[in-house]
Amino acid sequence: MIVWICFLIAVLIFLALDLGVFNKTPHVISTKEAGKWTAIWVALSFMFSGVIYWLYGSDLIANPDGLKPATASIKFITGYLIELSLSIDNIFVIAIIFAAFKIPQKYQHRVLFWGILGAIIFRGLMIFFGVMLINKFSWMTYIFGAFLIYTAMKMLFSGEDEQFQPKKSFVYKSLKKVMPISNHMDKEHFFVKRRHITAATPLFVALVVIEVMDVVFAIDSVPAILAITNDPFLVFSSNIFAILGLRSMYFFLANMLAKFSYLEYSLIAILSFVGLKMLLHEFIKLPEWVSLAFIAVSLILGIVISLQKSSKESIE
Repeated sequence: MIVWICFLIAVLIFLALDLGVFNKTPHVISTKEAGKWTAIWVALSFMFSGVIYWLYGSDLIANPDGLKPATASIKFITGYLIELSLSIDNIFVIAIIFAAFKIPQKYQHRVLFWGILGAIIFRGLMIFFGVMLINKFSWMTYIFGAFLIYTAMKMLFSGEDEQFQPKKSFVYKSLKKVMPISNHMDKEHFFVKRRHITAATPLFVALVVIEVMDVVFAIDSVPAILAITNDPFLVFSSNIFAILGLRSMYFFLANMLAKFSYLEYSLIAILSFVGLKMLLHEFIKLPEWVSLAFIAVSLILGIVISLQKSSKESIE
């Protein structure tokens, strides 16, 4: 428990520094600034794999699967890459939500900051119950695997016109029924008083919709990482690092989403791979480096092909 507590305290310190020091004053985050922070979070995540090696080599944390230090590190990196790649879908949806509620760029970071706190809590709960279900009912592995393949096929055959519309969503309609909603912004405030009535601003509405959508996306991502490991700390820590880097990655990619049109096929390949791995785990045992290599190559190919296509279109 000491390791868990230290990890959560470190996360809270990072978040406090983020909002209280680095982003104390609301401002538009440039692509350069976002790129710098994206690189920092990715570097920290890979460095943490060294901490994982040390923890599992020193027996400082519970090791229910009896993992060797090197294996635990590879599983962490693999899980992190899975969560990071699946976060790309989140970025698309977040961009749509901000556009729908007309959230100014300088206040978007504040919304995402509080969204991160909620995501940590909800992801933690989903991971806890996911690990518990798999450990208690071994057949849940097959259900998770089939669900991931279903999700991949749905992504492959869904039309481009099936775009998420925040103001027509069940979340937005339900929120309007339970509280007054103002169409006007009041700087970075989530609530505003109008004629003795406290109403939610578009910032709060966007936050709630983003939070609910993150839970929806977690239904895919949590089973995906459970195909790599059932170790609670590895699953949770890799999820948290991916979530912490999501904000800077959003601001880095928000204006370039159209350039990465082929990344969706990378996600389909990754979901199909981990789904098949869960379904066939009794018959096929793959070395840990195979999963890591497949996910890394899928992401690299998706990025390279997308950029090549984008550069050809710009020349034409």
